[in-house]
Amino acid sequence: MQTKLYELRKAKKMTQIDMAILIGVSESSYRNKERGFCEFKSSEMFIIAEKFKLPIEKIFLRRKLTKRDVV
Repeated sequence: MQTKLYELRKAKKMTQIDMAILIGVSESSYRNKERGFCEFKSSEMFIIAEKFKLPIEKIFLRRKLTKRDVV
């Protein structure tokens, strides 16, 4: 799940429909992306980062880090 994105969206009082419209996808597609079932496209991440005025890496974590990634 994209927890940081969820928190930002709620703080700005935006719905999943608002976000779907922002990035040009259906509500169900956005919902699946926010829940982590599908990945966001780079272009979608840029739009969202611009909306929240934050760097992409402050919002999105592409995958869970493993011990191998950290070492």
